Amino acid sequence: MKPMMFALVMVLSMVTGCRESPPDAYVAITGKIFIFNYRVATANYVVTLAKVRAIPDGSVVQTRFDDPAGGAPILVEQKVWPRLDKIAIESPPVFCIVKEKPYAFEIEIKTIDGTVLQKLSGTVVSSLDQTVMPDRPLVVGPAYTPNPDLAGRPDGKLPGGPYVKCGL
Repeated sequence: MKPMMFALVMVLSMVTGCRESPPDAYVAITGKIFIFNYRVATANYVVTLAKVRAIPDGSVVQTRFDDPAGGAPILVEQKVWPRLDKIAIESPPVFCIVKEKPYAFEIEIKTIDGTVLQKLSGTVVSSLDQTVMPDRPLVVGPAYTPNPDLAGRPDGKLPGGPYVKCGL
């Protein structure tokens, strides 16, 4: 083998050997963000995972998110669909998100009998705080009818709104 070809083979084998996830991993984290939906006045965690190898049928993803408002962690459990390569985990609406504060999450991939296949953890940091959100949905109903509770308040802010209790 020529020296140049040998060097190329060595470089390619080193590059393909690099991984972000451990060799026994089932999934890798590909994204983590807070989604602010201004129109309906909600904010949610969203964490996305990519499968790096097959996960047994009947498995679930169990995720615990820090509650930005305080209190017990928020638990989300969902089935893993065998034919999908990506998994999106979304929390129920959360309140009191503070800009640039890290919020932790923990993920466990479990088989149908409860055996833990993999554990992951991380943090989500928002570039906004929840004061950008209206106090109530700006629209109601399927036709995007303006919310009558917010008449005369185009920013959706109400005196003594829900974020006052957050100290924001």
